[in-house]
Amino acid sequence: MARKTTLLLIVAGIVRPAGGMVRVEGGDPDDRLEVSLSLLGHRAAIKARMSVSENLRFWAALNGGSSDIDGALQRVGLGSIARLDAGYLSAGQTRRLALARLLLADRPIWLLDEPTAALDAPGEALVTALIDEHLDRGGLVLAATHHDLHLSHTSRTLALGATVVQPEAVW
Repeated sequence: MARKTTLLLIVAGIVRPAGGMVRVEGGDPDDRLEVSLSLLGHRAAIKARMSVSENLRFWAALNGGSSDIDGALQRVGLGSIARLDAGYLSAGQTRRLALARLLLADRPIWLLDEPTAALDAPGEALVTALIDEHLDRGGLVLAATHHDLHLSHTSRTLALGATVVQPEAVW
């Protein structure tokens, strides 16, 4: 098992590592890393009974950052359905709504767990564009994915191979 999600959860401060610590090189060791990052996980954390825009407004209030709900929804292709209850969204639309949260939080570090899951080709291109734009602004992205993201910043990209650990070796 590669444990990609576990790595992201450790970096996010949600799971405690068995040993060692996570820190940003050159950063203050007393700073809380989790306030500098946004995590896009497998589960979208969307409330089905709230509209698309209400969901995004909730997350914007919780995470801080921009309040341009309409702009974020337009950017991810959901502007025309902002009033629709989120429970009616397809899996791809739900993923797009989760991506819109990244745009509002304006945090320098993005942790992305299978960011293209449930997306069609235009959705995958959107993810690539959002990552490229974030990198252009000086952001950092740690993405766990089975798919090539076709980023334009290959000189600033490091691909880590999956390490298979046998369960008996862990015990």
